[in-house]
Amino acid sequence: MKICIYGAGAIGGYLGVLLKQAGADVSLIARGAHLKAIQANGLKLLIEGQEKVAKFPATSDPKKLGPQDYVIVALKAHQAWEVAEDMRPLFHKDTAVVTAQNGLPWWYFYGFEGQYANRRIESVDPGGRQWEAIGPERAIGCTVYPATEVVEPGVVKHIDGNKFGLGEPTRTVTPRVEALSKIFEAAGLKAPILPEIRNDIWLKLWGNLCFNPISALTHATLDVVATEPGTRNLSRNMMLEAEKIGRRIGVHFRVDVDRRINGAARVGAHKTSMLQDVEKGRPLEIDALLTCVQELGRLAEVETPHIDAVLALVQQMARVKGLYPVFPDLPAVEEVAVD
Repeated sequence: MKICIYGAGAIGGYLGVLLKQAGADVSLIARGAHLKAIQANGLKLLIEGQEKVAKFPATSDPKKLGPQDYVIVALKAHQAWEVAEDMRPLFHKDTAVVTAQNGLPWWYFYGFEGQYANRRIESVDPGGRQWEAIGPERAIGCTVYPATEVVEPGVVKHIDGNKFGLGEPTRTVTPRVEALSKIFEAAGLKAPILPEIRNDIWLKLWGNLCFNPISALTHATLDVVATEPGTRNLSRNMMLEAEKIGRRIGVHFRVDVDRRINGAARVGAHKTSMLQDVEKGRPLEIDALLTCVQELGRLAEVETPHIDAVLALVQQMARVKGLYPVFPDLPAVEEVAVD
């Protein structure tokens, strides 16, 4: 089984080492100092007090690796959009593409019936680049639960968790998703095949859409955002708006809002990924976590005043810091005299 990890950072590197040691033929796409360290010394995984080192074919150029059975995309959503066309040399006719990102995936409405069938989410996949370059029939959904970090080039530290939910957009259990689940489990991971992966995607998104931008705006850790009365209430209202949208398009939520918030609070003084990106000056993953929910709200005719307000604030903050695209050219506003 040939597997390419496209984006061998914290999650991708963690997966790569474990899958390699489980017997998969693994290659990595990485860049910069991290790539150079992997090429020179292999990739080191710090996990449960142990060091695991694996060596891989590693490159920044997909053309050097050839066709794969699985491409696991472990980039952030906006990065995955940027490289969609670069992935093509990795494909043969049956290659599956595993979308291991937070937020709503670009293929979300593939396999739907009725009014939403094959709709494209513009805020996640502008211009349908991924839909056209990859093709939704290749997609396997994946929800990522482990916490990991790159502590230095070529070194990934595992912090907590080992679950990856897997599921076909078409709600079927196929040989390709069964084979993927088996190799994940052989690597010591939990990899349940979920009949409706979208429900699990929304359960993660439900927290990310509020905790991430609120923490980025306030610089508060997750425990504070989820327990301080003002930010907890704001989070709750955003989640209620999102729940209404989700239910209207067929999502089942297996827990209620307060249980989801309480679960986040128990994580403790954790910096969300968006807050970490703000502190490190990296582009923010706003669209796949929040803009897309607003877009689906418009589609489902659900009002989203709390989501709209937080989205406007986090977009503006990110633009000021140069961490989000600038406004498009807007028509001039006519000046009005004020007495």
